[in-house]
Amino acid sequence: MVDAVEAQDPQRIGSFAVLGRLGAGGMGRVFLARSPGGRLVAVKTVHAELAADPHFRRRFAAEIAAMRRIGGFWTAAFVDADAEAETPWLATEYLTGPSLTQAVTAHGPLPESSARLLAAGLAESLTAIHAVGLVHRDLKPSNVLLTADGPRVIDFGIARQVHGTSELTRTGHLVGSPGFLSPEQARGDEVGPASDVFAVGLVLTYATAGVPAFGTGDPAQLLFRVVYEEPRLDAVPAGLRPLVAACLRKDPAERPTPERLLELLGESARPAADDWLPAAHSALVRNRPGETGPTEAGATEAGPTEAGAGGVPPTYPRQPPEAVAGAPTAPAGPVPPPPGPVRAPAAVPPPPRPARAPVPGWSPVPD
Repeated sequence: MVDAVEAQDPQRIGSFAVLGRLGAGGMGRVFLARSPGGRLVAVKTVHAELAADPHFRRRFAAEIAAMRRIGGFWTAAFVDADAEAETPWLATEYLTGPSLTQAVTAHGPLPESSARLLAAGLAESLTAIHAVGLVHRDLKPSNVLLTADGPRVIDFGIARQVHGTSELTRTGHLVGSPGFLSPEQARGDEVGPASDVFAVGLVLTYATAGVPAFGTGDPAQLLFRVVYEEPRLDAVPAGLRPLVAACLRKDPAERPTPERLLELLGESARPAADDWLPAAHSALVRNRPGETGPTEAGATEAGPTEAGAGGVPPTYPRQPPEAVAGAPTAPAGPVPPPPGPVRAPAAVPPPPRPARAPVPGWSPVPD
Protein backbone atom coordinates (compact mmCIF):
# COMPACT_ATOMS: atom_id res chain seq x y z
CA MET A 1 0.00 0.00 0.00
CA VAL A 2 1.09 3.59 -0.58
CA ASP A 3 1.09 5.86 2.49
CA ALA A 4 1.19 9.66 2.48
CA VAL A 5 4.58 11.34 2.77
CA GLU A 6 5.50 12.73 6.16
CA ALA A 7 7.00 16.08 7.07
CA GLN A 8 10.53 14.68 7.46
CA ASP A 9 10.45 12.84 4.12
CA PRO A 10 12.37 14.22 1.12
CA GLN A 11 10.41 15.90 -1.66
CA ARG A 12 12.88 14.75 -4.31
CA ILE A 13 15.44 11.98 -4.51
CA GLY A 14 17.82 12.55 -7.39
CA SER A 15 15.63 13.52 -10.34
CA PHE A 16 12.57 11.75 -8.93
CA ALA A 17 9.63 13.52 -7.29
CA VAL A 18 8.47 11.67 -4.16
CA LEU A 19 4.76 10.78 -4.17
CA GLY A 20 4.31 8.51 -1.16
CA ARG A 21 5.76 5.92 1.22
CA LEU A 22 5.90 2.26 0.28
CA GLY A 23 7.49 0.97 3.47
CA ALA A 24 10.57 0.72 5.66
CA GLY A 25 12.91 -1.93 7.00
CA GLY A 26 16.23 -2.57 8.68
CA MET A 27 18.23 -1.15 5.76
CA GLY A 28 16.19 1.96 4.90
CA ARG A 29 12.94 3.39 3.55
CA VAL A 30 11.19 2.93 0.20
CA PHE A 31 9.29 5.70 -1.58
CA LEU A 32 7.01 5.81 -4.59
CA ALA A 33 8.31 8.48 -6.95
CA ARG A 34 7.86 9.80 -10.49
CA SER A 35 10.58 10.34 -13.05
CA PRO A 36 10.78 13.59 -15.08
CA GLY A 37 9.13 11.71 -17.93
CA GLY A 38 6.24 10.51 -15.79
CA ARG A 39 7.34 6.92 -15.07
CA LEU A 40 6.64 5.51 -11.61
CA VAL A 41 9.64 4.13 -9.73
CA ALA A 42 10.38 2.73 -6.28
CA VAL A 43 13.29 4.51 -4.59
CA LYS A 44 15.05 2.93 -1.62
CA THR A 45 17.11 5.15 0.69
CA VAL A 46 19.47 3.79 3.35
CA HIS A 47 19.55 4.66 7.03
CA ALA A 48 21.84 7.45 8.18
CA GLU A 49 24.12 5.15 10.20
CA LEU A 50 24.78 3.05 7.11
CA ALA A 51 25.32 6.15 4.97
CA ALA A 52 28.04 7.20 7.44
CA ASP A 53 29.94 3.92 6.93
CA PRO A 54 32.56 4.24 4.14
CA HIS A 55 32.77 0.45 3.81
CA PHE A 56 29.02 0.28 3.23
CA ARG A 57 29.23 2.94 0.53
CA ARG A 58 31.95 1.02 -1.31
CA ARG A 59 29.93 -2.18 -1.15
CA PHE A 60 26.80 -0.32 -2.20
CA ALA A 61 28.54 1.12 -5.28
CA ALA A 62 29.92 -2.29 -6.27
CA GLU A 63 26.53 -3.95 -5.94
CA ILE A 64 24.82 -1.19 -7.93
CA ALA A 65 27.22 -1.96 -10.79
CA ALA A 66 26.29 -5.65 -10.57
CA MET A 67 22.55 -4.94 -10.38
CA ARG A 68 22.70 -3.03 -13.65
CA ARG A 69 23.50 -6.35 -15.33
CA ILE A 70 20.66 -8.42 -13.86
CA GLY A 71 17.83 -7.12 -16.03
CA GLY A 72 14.13 -7.17 -15.23
CA PHE A 73 12.84 -10.50 -16.54
CA TRP A 74 11.96 -11.90 -13.10
CA THR A 75 12.98 -8.90 -10.99
CA ALA A 76 12.17 -5.22 -10.68
CA ALA A 77 14.42 -3.64 -13.30
CA PHE A 78 17.20 -1.31 -12.19
CA VAL A 79 16.56 2.37 -13.06
CA ASP A 80 19.15 4.59 -11.36
CA ALA A 81 21.18 4.97 -8.16
CA ASP A 82 23.63 7.24 -6.37
CA ALA A 83 26.03 5.71 -3.86
CA GLU A 84 27.78 9.07 -3.33
CA ALA A 85 24.72 11.08 -2.29
CA GLU A 86 24.45 12.26 1.32
CA THR A 87 21.74 9.60 1.64
CA PRO A 88 22.57 6.82 -0.84
CA TRP A 89 19.60 5.62 -2.88
CA LEU A 90 18.57 3.05 -5.44
CA ALA A 91 15.63 3.33 -7.88
CA THR A 92 13.94 0.35 -9.53
CA GLU A 93 10.94 -0.24 -11.73
CA TYR A 94 7.66 0.13 -9.81
CA LEU A 95 5.66 -3.07 -10.17
CA THR A 96 1.91 -3.26 -9.67
CA GLY A 97 0.33 -6.33 -8.18
CA PRO A 98 0.03 -7.84 -4.70
CA SER A 99 2.83 -9.47 -2.80
CA LEU A 100 2.58 -13.17 -2.07
CA THR A 101 1.80 -12.22 1.54
CA GLN A 102 -1.15 -10.09 0.45
CA ALA A 103 -2.46 -12.67 -2.01
CA VAL A 104 -2.37 -15.55 0.49
CA THR A 105 -3.87 -13.36 3.20
CA ALA A 106 -6.75 -12.35 0.92
CA HIS A 107 -7.52 -15.64 -0.86
CA GLY A 108 -5.60 -18.45 0.83
CA PRO A 109 -2.78 -20.70 -0.36
CA LEU A 110 -1.94 -21.32 -4.01
CA PRO A 111 -2.69 -24.66 -5.70
CA GLU A 112 0.21 -26.89 -6.69
CA SER A 113 0.06 -25.88 -10.36
CA SER A 114 0.50 -22.18 -9.51
CA ALA A 115 3.15 -22.99 -6.92
CA ARG A 116 5.22 -24.83 -9.53
CA LEU A 117 5.16 -21.74 -11.74
CA LEU A 118 6.07 -19.65 -8.70
CA ALA A 119 8.99 -21.98 -7.97
CA ALA A 120 10.25 -21.75 -11.54
CA GLY A 121 10.06 -17.95 -11.47
CA LEU A 122 11.99 -17.81 -8.20
CA ALA A 123 14.63 -20.22 -9.50
CA GLU A 124 15.10 -18.27 -12.73
CA SER A 125 15.31 -15.00 -10.83
CA LEU A 126 17.94 -16.37 -8.45
CA THR A 127 19.92 -17.75 -11.39
CA ALA A 128 20.17 -14.22 -12.79
CA ILE A 129 20.96 -12.67 -9.40
CA HIS A 130 23.66 -15.22 -8.52
CA ALA A 131 25.22 -14.94 -11.98
CA VAL A 132 26.38 -11.38 -11.22
CA GLY A 133 27.71 -12.22 -7.77
CA LEU A 134 24.75 -11.16 -5.65
CA VAL A 135 22.96 -13.08 -2.92
CA HIS A 136 19.42 -11.95 -2.10
CA ARG A 137 19.57 -12.85 1.62
CA ASP A 138 16.02 -11.68 2.37
CA LEU A 139 13.77 -13.67 0.05
CA LYS A 140 10.36 -13.91 1.73
CA PRO A 141 6.67 -13.71 0.72
CA SER A 142 6.52 -9.92 1.06
CA ASN A 143 9.48 -9.66 -1.37
CA VAL A 144 7.72 -11.68 -4.08
CA LEU A 145 5.21 -9.77 -6.21
CA LEU A 146 2.54 -11.56 -8.24
CA THR A 147 2.12 -9.86 -11.60
CA ALA A 148 0.04 -10.79 -14.62
CA ASP A 149 3.00 -12.39 -16.40
CA GLY A 150 4.50 -14.22 -13.42
CA PRO A 151 6.23 -13.66 -10.08
CA ARG A 152 8.86 -10.97 -9.59
CA VAL A 153 11.54 -10.93 -6.91
CA ILE A 154 12.14 -7.52 -5.36
CA ASP A 155 14.41 -5.85 -2.82
CA PHE A 156 17.38 -8.05 -3.77
CA GLY A 157 21.03 -7.52 -3.03
CA ILE A 158 20.55 -4.93 -0.29
CA ALA A 159 21.19 -7.05 2.82
CA ARG A 160 24.31 -8.35 1.05
CA GLN A 161 25.86 -4.91 1.52
CA VAL A 162 26.64 -5.25 5.21
CA HIS A 163 30.31 -6.28 5.34
CA GLY A 164 29.70 -9.41 3.27
CA THR A 165 28.71 -11.46 6.35
CA SER A 166 25.40 -12.57 7.74
CA GLU A 167 25.17 -10.08 10.60
CA LEU A 168 21.67 -10.47 12.01
CA THR A 169 21.54 -7.03 13.57
CA ARG A 170 23.06 -3.63 13.06
CA THR A 171 22.47 -0.74 15.46
CA GLY A 172 19.46 -2.58 16.87
CA HIS A 173 17.77 -3.39 13.54
CA LEU A 174 17.17 -6.94 12.38
CA VAL A 175 18.61 -7.61 8.91
CA GLY A 176 16.28 -10.22 7.45
CA SER A 177 13.15 -11.84 8.85
CA PRO A 178 13.65 -14.56 11.49
CA GLY A 179 11.12 -17.02 10.05
CA PHE A 180 12.61 -16.72 6.55
CA LEU A 181 16.33 -17.00 7.24
CA SER A 182 18.58 -19.96 6.47
CA PRO A 183 20.36 -21.87 9.27
CA GLU A 184 23.69 -20.37 8.26
CA GLN A 185 22.24 -16.87 8.53
CA ALA A 186 20.76 -17.65 11.95
CA ARG A 187 24.13 -18.99 13.17
CA GLY A 188 26.03 -15.97 11.87
CA ASP A 189 28.02 -18.02 9.34
CA GLU A 190 29.07 -17.01 5.84
CA VAL A 191 26.13 -16.89 3.47
CA GLY A 192 26.16 -17.92 -0.19
CA PRO A 193 23.68 -18.69 -2.97
CA ALA A 194 22.46 -21.85 -1.19
CA SER A 195 20.93 -19.62 1.47
CA ASP A 196 18.56 -18.23 -1.16
CA VAL A 197 17.56 -21.77 -2.13
CA PHE A 198 16.61 -22.45 1.49
CA ALA A 199 14.44 -19.32 1.28
CA VAL A 200 12.75 -20.73 -1.85
CA GLY A 201 11.65 -23.71 0.25
CA LEU A 202 10.31 -21.37 2.92
CA VAL A 203 8.42 -19.24 0.39
CA LEU A 204 6.90 -22.29 -1.32
CA THR A 205 5.78 -23.67 2.06
CA TYR A 206 4.03 -20.41 2.88
CA ALA A 207 2.53 -20.15 -0.61
CA THR A 208 0.98 -23.64 -0.52
CA ALA A 209 0.31 -24.18 3.20
CA GLY A 210 -0.60 -20.65 4.25
CA VAL A 211 1.72 -20.77 7.26
CA PRO A 212 5.52 -20.48 7.61
CA ALA A 213 7.54 -23.69 7.71
CA PHE A 214 8.87 -22.89 11.18
CA GLY A 215 5.72 -21.28 12.54
CA THR A 216 5.44 -17.84 14.09
CA GLY A 217 6.40 -16.34 17.42
CA ASP A 218 9.28 -14.68 19.20
CA PRO A 219 12.23 -13.97 16.85
CA ALA A 220 14.67 -15.90 19.06
CA GLN A 221 12.35 -18.92 19.03
CA LEU A 222 12.09 -18.75 15.25
CA LEU A 223 15.86 -18.64 14.85
CA PHE A 224 16.20 -21.63 17.19
CA ARG A 225 13.69 -23.66 15.14
CA VAL A 226 15.43 -22.79 11.87
CA VAL A 227 18.75 -24.11 13.20
CA TYR A 228 17.68 -27.09 15.31
CA GLU A 229 14.23 -28.27 14.20
CA GLU A 230 12.76 -29.74 11.04
CA PRO A 231 10.21 -27.74 9.01
CA ARG A 232 6.53 -28.67 9.17
CA LEU A 233 5.54 -29.59 5.60
CA ASP A 234 2.35 -31.59 6.21
CA ALA A 235 0.18 -29.04 4.41
CA VAL A 236 2.48 -28.72 1.38
CA PRO A 237 1.03 -30.62 -1.63
CA ALA A 238 2.49 -34.13 -1.82
CA GLY A 239 3.77 -33.55 -5.35
CA LEU A 240 5.89 -30.59 -4.22
CA ARG A 241 6.91 -31.82 -0.78
CA PRO A 242 10.13 -33.65 -1.82
CA LEU A 243 11.38 -30.64 -3.77
CA VAL A 244 10.58 -28.26 -0.89
CA ALA A 245 12.26 -30.61 1.60
CA ALA A 246 15.39 -30.68 -0.59
CA CYS A 247 15.54 -26.87 -0.53
CA LEU A 248 15.20 -26.89 3.27
CA ARG A 249 18.11 -29.19 4.08
CA LYS A 250 20.19 -27.80 6.92
CA ASP A 251 23.49 -28.38 5.08
CA PRO A 252 23.86 -25.81 2.27
CA ALA A 253 25.91 -28.28 0.20
CA GLU A 254 22.96 -30.68 0.03
CA ARG A 255 20.49 -28.19 -1.44
CA PRO A 256 19.81 -28.14 -5.19
CA THR A 257 21.00 -25.12 -7.16
CA PRO A 258 18.44 -22.81 -8.81
CA GLU A 259 19.40 -24.34 -12.17
CA ARG A 260 18.72 -27.81 -10.78
CA LEU A 261 15.34 -26.65 -9.47
CA LEU A 262 14.39 -25.62 -12.99
CA GLU A 263 15.38 -29.04 -14.27
CA LEU A 264 13.35 -30.79 -11.59
CA LEU A 265 10.27 -28.68 -12.29
CA GLY A 266 10.54 -29.27 -16.03
CA GLU A 267 7.33 -29.27 -18.06
CA SER A 268 5.17 -28.92 -14.95
CA ALA A 269 6.30 -25.30 -14.58
CA ARG A 270 5.10 -24.20 -18.02
CA PRO A 271 1.76 -22.38 -18.05
CA ALA A 272 -1.04 -23.89 -20.11
CA ALA A 273 -3.07 -20.67 -20.12
CA ASP A 274 -2.63 -16.94 -19.79
CA ASP A 275 -3.68 -16.93 -16.14
CA TRP A 276 -1.07 -18.67 -14.00
CA LEU A 277 -3.03 -17.95 -10.82
CA PRO A 278 -6.48 -19.07 -9.62
CA ALA A 279 -9.34 -16.73 -10.52
CA ALA A 280 -9.53 -15.00 -7.13
CA HIS A 281 -5.80 -14.32 -7.01
CA SER A 282 -5.80 -13.16 -10.64
CA ALA A 283 -8.58 -10.70 -9.85
CA LEU A 284 -6.43 -9.29 -7.07
CA VAL A 285 -3.62 -8.75 -9.58
CA ARG A 286 -5.93 -7.05 -12.09
CA ASN A 287 -7.87 -4.92 -9.63
CA ARG A 288 -5.00 -3.40 -7.66
CA PRO A 289 -3.00 -1.24 -10.05
CA GLY A 290 -0.55 1.07 -8.33
CA GLU A 291 -1.20 -0.13 -4.80
CA THR A 292 1.83 -2.28 -4.10
CA GLY A 293 5.54 -1.94 -4.54
CA PRO A 294 8.99 -3.15 -3.53
CA THR A 295 8.32 -3.07 0.21
CA GLU A 296 4.88 -3.15 1.74
CA ALA A 297 4.12 -0.77 4.54
CA GLY A 298 2.99 -2.72 7.56
CA ALA A 299 3.64 -6.18 6.08
CA THR A 300 4.09 -9.05 8.51
CA GLU A 301 7.51 -10.25 7.47
CA ALA A 302 7.98 -13.26 9.72
CA GLY A 303 4.53 -14.77 9.25
CA PRO A 304 0.98 -14.23 8.02
CA THR A 305 -1.87 -12.68 9.90
CA GLU A 306 -4.75 -14.87 11.03
CA ALA A 307 -6.58 -14.02 7.82
CA GLY A 308 -3.70 -15.46 5.83
CA ALA A 309 -3.93 -18.96 7.20
CA GLY A 310 -6.26 -20.10 4.42
CA GLY A 311 -8.02 -22.53 6.71
CA VAL A 312 -4.79 -24.41 7.54
CA PRO A 313 -4.30 -24.91 11.31
CA PRO A 314 -1.18 -23.12 12.56
CA THR A 315 1.85 -25.24 13.32
CA TYR A 316 2.82 -23.19 16.37
CA PRO A 317 0.86 -20.82 18.64
CA ARG A 318 0.34 -17.55 16.85
CA GLN A 319 1.14 -14.11 18.16
CA PRO A 320 0.09 -10.65 16.97
CA PRO A 321 1.97 -9.48 13.86
CA GLU A 322 3.85 -6.84 15.79
CA ALA A 323 5.36 -9.61 17.93
CA VAL A 324 6.36 -11.61 14.88
CA ALA A 325 7.93 -9.17 12.42
CA GLY A 326 11.63 -8.41 12.64
CA ALA A 327 11.79 -5.50 15.06
CA PRO A 328 14.45 -3.27 16.61
CA THR A 329 14.03 -5.25 19.85
CA ALA A 330 15.18 -8.51 18.23
CA PRO A 331 18.20 -10.03 19.98
CA ALA A 332 21.62 -9.35 18.47
CA GLY A 333 24.12 -12.00 17.43
CA PRO A 334 23.75 -15.60 16.37
CA VAL A 335 21.01 -17.92 17.56
CA PRO A 336 21.51 -19.11 21.17
CA PRO A 337 22.09 -22.79 21.95
CA PRO A 338 19.10 -24.85 23.12
CA PRO A 339 18.13 -24.53 26.79
CA GLY A 340 19.10 -27.07 29.42
CA PRO A 341 22.05 -29.43 29.36
CA VAL A 342 22.33 -29.63 25.57
CA ARG A 343 25.69 -28.19 24.47
CA ALA A 344 26.39 -25.84 21.56
CA PRO A 345 25.79 -27.26 18.10
CA ALA A 346 29.45 -28.02 17.38
CA ALA A 347 29.59 -30.31 20.43
CA VAL A 348 26.27 -32.06 19.83
CA PRO A 349 26.44 -35.24 17.72
CA PRO A 350 24.12 -34.95 14.74
CA PRO A 351 20.78 -36.75 15.15
CA PRO A 352 19.95 -39.68 12.86
CA ARG A 353 18.98 -38.29 9.48
CA PRO A 354 15.43 -39.33 8.52
CA ALA A 355 14.84 -41.05 5.20
CA ARG A 356 14.00 -38.55 2.48
CA ALA A 357 11.36 -39.10 -0.12
CA PRO A 358 12.94 -38.85 -3.58
CA VAL A 359 11.95 -36.08 -5.95
CA PRO A 360 10.42 -37.63 -9.06
CA GLY A 361 12.93 -37.63 -11.90
CA TRP A 362 16.06 -37.03 -9.89
CA SER A 363 18.43 -38.60 -7.38
CA PRO A 364 19.00 -36.89 -4.00
CA VAL A 365 22.46 -35.52 -3.26
CA PRO A 366 24.22 -38.28 -1.28
CA ASP A 367 25.02 -37.68 2.38
